[in-house]
Amino acid sequence: MKSIEEMMKAAQEAAATVQAQMQEAQAKLDNVEVEGVSGGGLVRITATAKGRIKAIAIDDSLMVPGEKQMLEDLLAAAFNDAREKADQASNEEMGKMTSGLPLPPGFKLPF
Repeated sequence: MKSIEEMMKAAQEAAATVQAQMQEAQAKLDNVEVEGVSGGGLVRITATAKGRIKAIAIDDSLMVPGEKQMLEDLLAAAFNDAREKADQASNEEMGKMTSGLPLPPGFKLPF
């Protein structure tokens, strides 16, 4: 039978391994790109799975001064679409990392 010290050491090593895997997964999320789209593709937002906005593309046909409100609405919709896709990509990536961990049902890691 293992001593308490051996079990504590094994638990600490396991925790360090999980922490390293979590850091690696978080770093990977900043390299995963998603694209939010609105207006049938007239507005496109490129973001990372961590939610960092990388680019905004607006079709020239929307650059009409009288249509400012519509452009603002399309930008908001594209941002929201990108955010949803970033959350989904993040959840999928973190799910891969946590699939082997014996976590209780409904337990979410703080990422």
